[in-house]
Amino acid sequence: MTLPREKLLEWYHQMVLIRHFEERSLDIYHAPKPEDRHIGGVYLHVYNGQEATGVGALAALKPQDHVITAYRDHGIAIARGVDPKRIMAEMFGKKTGVSGGKGGSMHIASAEHRMWGGYAIVGGHLPLATGIAMKARYMDLDEVTLSFIGDGATNNGYFHEALNMSAVWKLPVIWLIENNLYGMGTAVEDASGQVALHKRAIAYGMEDGGRIDGMDVTVVYDAITQAREYAIKHGPILIESMTYRYEGHGVSDKVAKERKDEMAKFQDRDPIKLLAQQMHDAFGAGIDDEIKRIDAQALREVDESVQFALESPDPTYADLFSNIYA
Repeated sequence: MTLPREKLLEWYHQMVLIRHFEERSLDIYHAPKPEDRHIGGVYLHVYNGQEATGVGALAALKPQDHVITAYRDHGIAIARGVDPKRIMAEMFGKKTGVSGGKGGSMHIASAEHRMWGGYAIVGGHLPLATGIAMKARYMDLDEVTLSFIGDGATNNGYFHEALNMSAVWKLPVIWLIENNLYGMGTAVEDASGQVALHKRAIAYGMEDGGRIDGMDVTVVYDAITQAREYAIKHGPILIESMTYRYEGHGVSDKVAKERKDEMAKFQDRDPIKLLAQQMHDAFGAGIDDEIKRIDAQALREVDESVQFALESPDPTYADLFSNIYA
């Protein structure tokens, strides 16, 4: 453990904040009383279990770099530094939301943080990642694009088109597959002829970054740090992060509850508990009080985000016509 103590504590804070934020979001969505269900709709996709991949990857980026993801985006936005209050307000459909209450859970974006979403169409964000990286290459900028990819999206046509073009033009993009073993409810081996998804890099002539332990934030950080340096100099790289989600694909997915034994194996290496143990081993028992303080702080931040969302105004009729180009 050679990383600075302060950096590890910050990562721990981000992961705990994401976990509590997502748990509270589920509680609100499933509230017994209809008047307390401030997060509506038929979809809510939470990041529980995958925090180390998001936090570790984003910690390796520079402020000028770009991030784009699919619909499990709350945790990615928090790790990128977007205010949790504005994320929660967005999920409540409030005017103060990061997307003005127009996007909701699946469309969290912030131009200020170069966090470009949040997209509901499976794989639909991948060509956009290629386009963002094309600008950086064309203008010779010190910028990379980090694109998260669900394992299910790797069988999508967008995946082929986006990765192939990024290789042809040698674009500075990091393709990061979050392999949580299931595309919705379908196991990877039932949907893919090649279950080692990182090997698909070979077909496109791009760098194969291999498989990494997506439950260990330090491993992810090291891998993406190296990947960024490679992408700037040589072009795209594909990495597969092995992780696991503790909830279903979305709130309507009940099948995940049947995988208790499998889930227990991953929860034994829970990314939050793993980092806490690593810090305890590296810095001694004295750090345990700081860990408890961070846990309490994260809960307060989530409480504050909910209160902010509750007190925020609803969008008006006029807001329907803002941000429209034609």
